[in-house]
Amino acid sequence: MQLDFLYRHRFSPRDREEKDAIWRVLCDQFFSRYVPLDSTVVDVGAGYCEFINHISASRRIAVDANPDLKQFAAEGVEVHCTNAEQMSFLADDTVDIVFSSNFFEHLPTKRALQQLVLELHRILKPGGRLMIMGPNVRYLPGKYWDYFDHHLPLTEKSTEELLHISGFEVEKSLPRFMPYTTKSWLPKWPSLVRLYLALHVVSFPLFGKQFFVVARKWQGNRES
Repeated sequence: MQLDFLYRHRFSPRDREEKDAIWRVLCDQFFSRYVPLDSTVVDVGAGYCEFINHISASRRIAVDANPDLKQFAAEGVEVHCTNAEQMSFLADDTVDIVFSSNFFEHLPTKRALQQLVLELHRILKPGGRLMIMGPNVRYLPGKYWDYFDHHLPLTEKSTEELLHISGFEVEKSLPRFMPYTTKSWLPKWPSLVRLYLALHVVSFPLFGKQFFVVARKWQGNRES
């Protein structure tokens, strides 16, 4: 699939600017609480690099198969245009945080998805965090398939099961987090995005269509 052509068609320059503004607030007001400043962070399926460009960390790495990846990465972000299921450029137990947004559903099979999660397990340090955000098919029975490159329907529950059998312990799981897309009703102004996050007790259950799951790599052995 020609990812560069697909995403240029899907998101106009104005769309990308609005998304970038939203992600700046999300990183500052929400995701930063999970990312220590001295972390090594990998953004898997980095897309337009909205997360990795705005999160504060000592080492930031963007991974995506899109050949346009490098032009979207900010200064100081390491770029690897490659298949995320084989990240041989990273050694075992060397990464503190892995983040992935709206990527798991694009993989062709569940086998490929588990292979990816096992690769993320390999590169993470014991106790390292895996943060996953994605569309929750439970709340998107039809709209989920409006995107040609969606393959795997997932919920927070199926994601939790995958993580459990792959050596992770779930730390936090939100079935409803953000609206489905940035083209939805979600306000594009930073002040209103902050308000959405501040009113999460009401706003997430009412408008959230994406799940957010945080898990830690098991430290040492565990009972089966």
